[in-house]
Amino acid sequence: MTFAAIVLAGGAARRMGGVAKPSLTVEGDALVARVLAAVADAQVRIVVGAVPDLPADVVVTVEDPPGSGPVPALRAGVALLPDDVETVAILAADLPFLTAGTVRTLRTALADAEAAVLLDAEGRRQHLVACWRMGALRTALTTTSPRVRDLYPVRTAEVPPAQARLPEYLDCDTPADLDLARRLAAQNPSSSSSASTAER
Repeated sequence: MTFAAIVLAGGAARRMGGVAKPSLTVEGDALVARVLAAVADAQVRIVVGAVPDLPADVVVTVEDPPGSGPVPALRAGVALLPDDVETVAILAADLPFLTAGTVRTLRTALADAEAAVLLDAEGRRQHLVACWRMGALRTALTTTSPRVRDLYPVRTAEVPPAQARLPEYLDCDTPADLDLARRLAAQNPSSSSSASTAER
């Protein structure tokens, strides 16, 4: 299947003090670079948000109006996808421990579903760590709701987190989250992926 990825890198990051969250680093790699490394095999990679210093093959766009939320951002990304895309990953840009293996697991789970979403350790759906069938996503995006969770009245496969030392569902919404990610990466250097290496 032709595979694409849309990485959502906009938002005001109010809980992070308004800083450019995707450019914050773990082990020297920007968060957005680490997410892009997990989908290095995608035929198309789109980042929605004004992010500098991205790989040359990454397509960049911004939702209209900027900062209007993840559903408009997804619409902006989907609008740039080629017609032959069959499956698409939708990912937040602040997931320092996401791996290509988990993305592959989500894609495999689409065999019996229209969407596949990663669960956290408490069994909660992480709606921005997901893969979708393209047709189902286009239909879901006709919603008038701005909330990502309202895209999900579809046949959804729930994928439990991998039994790994680093939580792939961890997103860095706050300074405390970022500090935790950095501590975990320092404690588990052999388990923490290198985005710069993966992009070479």
